[in-house]
Amino acid sequence: ARAEDPPAPQGLPARPAVFSWEKTMLRATFSYRDLVDKAAIDKLSSGLPTVLATRVYVFREGDKTPVALAVRSCRVVYDLWDEVYRIRLSTSGPDRDVASLNLEGVLRQCAEAKDFALADRVVLPAGATYFLGVIAEVNPIAPEMAEQMRRWVSRPAGATGISPGDALFGSFVSLFVQKLGSAERTLRFRSQSFTL
Repeated sequence: ARAEDPPAPQGLPARPAVFSWEKTMLRATFSYRDLVDKAAIDKLSSGLPTVLATRVYVFREGDKTPVALAVRSCRVVYDLWDEVYRIRLSTSGPDRDVASLNLEGVLRQCAEAKDFALADRVVLPAGATYFLGVIAEVNPIAPEMAEQMRRWVSRPAGATGISPGDALFGSFVSLFVQKLGSAERTLRFRSQSFTL
């Protein structure tokens, strides 16, 4: 089980990022288009909702606990009638609805961070070295939903008896629950280190 734990943020593969300030807000620009593989492209084009979620943690070099977190979620539905991708962008601000005529527009909106707001200067003391830890996922399962499903699968409501079939049910449950709570595809990486 330990072998399946995600690596420490410092040990993740590094990708370049460009950092800038807008007044007191630290912003970053980076790309993770490889999150969207062939299977994700097929889902995006199917007409069924697909969610691309991104969590960006700001770590101080040497610490295991992040000092800031920024999130973004893209809910994408291909409108088969109008032949357009409808995107709902959710961030810390108000949600935005945008449309894209092609997959390139979806990738630009949902698999690239451009001037992505990360953290206010007050939580980032000058002179310290930081890096970003990024987790991007295709169709993540919400932790609350995963926990509810685990409880139900381990013992369905109203089940009080024990029968010979419980051993088989228990084996099935353990196989099912191992995959529960994970996304269809996950990409983890870090940025280069930077000093304020």
